[in-house]
Amino acid sequence: MSAHVICGGLTFEAVPVEIREKVAFREAQLPEAIGRMKRRLGLAEAVLVSTCNRVEYFGTTVAPERAAAAWPDFLREFHAVSGEFAPISFQLRDSGCVEHLFSVASGLKSMVVGETEILGQLKDAYEIALQHGQTGKWLNRLFQSSFSAAKSVRTRTGITRGSVSVGSVAVELAEKIFGNLSGCRVMVIGAGETSERTARSLLGHGVSSMVVANRTYERAAALAQELGGEAVRWEEWEDRAVETDIMISSTSAPHYVLTRAKLEGLLRKRGRRPLFLIDLAVPRDFEPAINLYDDVFLYDIDDLQSIAQTHLQERQTEITRSMEILKPHVERYMAWTARQGDAAGTDEPSKGLVTA
Repeated sequence: MSAHVICGGLTFEAVPVEIREKVAFREAQLPEAIGRMKRRLGLAEAVLVSTCNRVEYFGTTVAPERAAAAWPDFLREFHAVSGEFAPISFQLRDSGCVEHLFSVASGLKSMVVGETEILGQLKDAYEIALQHGQTGKWLNRLFQSSFSAAKSVRTRTGITRGSVSVGSVAVELAEKIFGNLSGCRVMVIGAGETSERTARSLLGHGVSSMVVANRTYERAAALAQELGGEAVRWEEWEDRAVETDIMISSTSAPHYVLTRAKLEGLLRKRGRRPLFLIDLAVPRDFEPAINLYDDVFLYDIDDLQSIAQTHLQERQTEITRSMEILKPHVERYMAWTARQGDAAGTDEPSKGLVTA
């Protein structure tokens, strides 16, 4: 039996954030998780990708069915959670897998079509697996080819130009709540890339001040300097939140940073000024029950999809062009595997979805 290159997992398209957050991997967990996943799924090579929109595995194996069946068990065991992950998981193999990765890297399967952050996230995930000896020639070639394919899409289409970003969606929502943003004060909790981009989008629309809080004060100070704002120490952010109009959070905390109980005290001090909360974290930073309060507007990463979707139709031409550009990249990788002898993809490629 020939080996296959496979991928699978959970994505925002089929799985809501309240489930994804239960099985998201923090970066510090990835080295251990990849090793355990590799053994549990019977993979010869492995890469594990965990972002706010997806938790996916990539690997090579002679037994794709075993990997698909073991994936839900691995998630339950590693995270010590319950749940039926099999019906909501997918698996693709050979050319289907290759096309999927290339499309993801190009931003074509993102919640916000055309965004470029996912490419950096894929590079980071691949680098972690590579450094810990979990990849080999099949996945090394696959991921390197995906980066090249994504570059072709970005340079030959307008998929990233004028694309709807998380930041632009946040601005659109903020303007609906506050109208003119010139007097709004913003707090950024966590110093991640998505938070930074969102904050920059708000700055571009005239918000009056920016405060950055992070568990590591040096990182808060560095981001505050970039944004022209003020850094505060982690233990001070709740006090400063009293004067905040818009709060952006994207930490790696395994628990809620802002709970309903904390917010009650905050609201008593704020009066009835509107509070716009943008939760970009998975697991989520803000307790969902917060949204029940009057004058509090909470949006998580999945809420942004409904707005982004309204812009999808006008970008359909660029998406179609992008898929055509990816085709020869997929064909080149599959031709390369065929030349390796008993290699991934020598069987008839499976383009369909195989549920776990």
